[in-house]
Amino acid sequence: MKRMFAILALLFWAPLAFAISPYFQGSKLPAGDITNLMAQVEGKLSKGGFNVIGKYAPSGLPGYGVVVVTEPGLLNAVRGIGGAAIVGAPIRVGVKSDGTVSYENVEYWLRAYLRKQYPLADRSVKAAHGKLARALGAGKPTGGSVDTKDLADYQYMFGMEGFDSDKNLLIEQLSFEDAVKTIQENLARGLGKTAKVYEIIQPDKKLAVFGVALNDPKEGEGWWVKTIGADNIAALPYEIYVVDNKVNHLFARFRIALGWPNVGMGNFMRIVEAPGIIRDTLTVVAGGSPGN
Repeated sequence: MKRMFAILALLFWAPLAFAISPYFQGSKLPAGDITNLMAQVEGKLSKGGFNVIGKYAPSGLPGYGVVVVTEPGLLNAVRGIGGAAIVGAPIRVGVKSDGTVSYENVEYWLRAYLRKQYPLADRSVKAAHGKLARALGAGKPTGGSVDTKDLADYQYMFGMEGFDSDKNLLIEQLSFEDAVKTIQENLARGLGKTAKVYEIIQPDKKLAVFGVALNDPKEGEGWWVKTIGADNIAALPYEIYVVDNKVNHLFARFRIALGWPNVGMGNFMRIVEAPGIIRDTLTVVAGGSPGN
């Protein structure tokens, strides 16, 4: 009888054992000014072997901040895979003025981004996660969950866009160099009320990814993040990426859903205009015209 109950228990828990969350909680810091807290987190990450490439306080979200880093082993793994995998190179860490620290679950995001190629990076992913846990604290998973087997073909709902959606493409430039230069110049100008948070450029591979702050007070990330929940702040910033001469983004019905898998359809319907707004804004940054 005991053996039967043990088998039934395993069967019951087996589906749950493979669900993973997009973030982990780090060790909490004393509450304080967000700039000072971000500096503390930056110091821990640098000491832990990460390269800090960007930090920002999202517009319209007072008391929240994000620090973005790269980790050499993970960066090399992504570089080796190439193509759209470049979006998995940056690692994001969220900070709140109450001292809460959260960091992305690298496995969760890389399984969604690398898909069938994930095994090529698994060792690097686990090593990067271990370094994050040592630097920031090995807290509990947070932010919702998705079954591991579903991440490779993740869709919020059947029929919605996935990682390789045709809607990702924003514009084709004449060359990789033209694409990168255009993005850099437009972000420096603040076109579309944007700003650069970070950049990773690998010219020999013709790959690049930029973190873009969406600062419009009415249509920027402050609006839709507050609507669906700012606790998942480590999902930010939104990114724009270049592969050869093609400038892309991850369409928001995929990208936002991936970062907020615990949000119900009711709240998503409240930001139904966000995917088009984000696409139009990033199209302008890429050098195109909105609505194309």
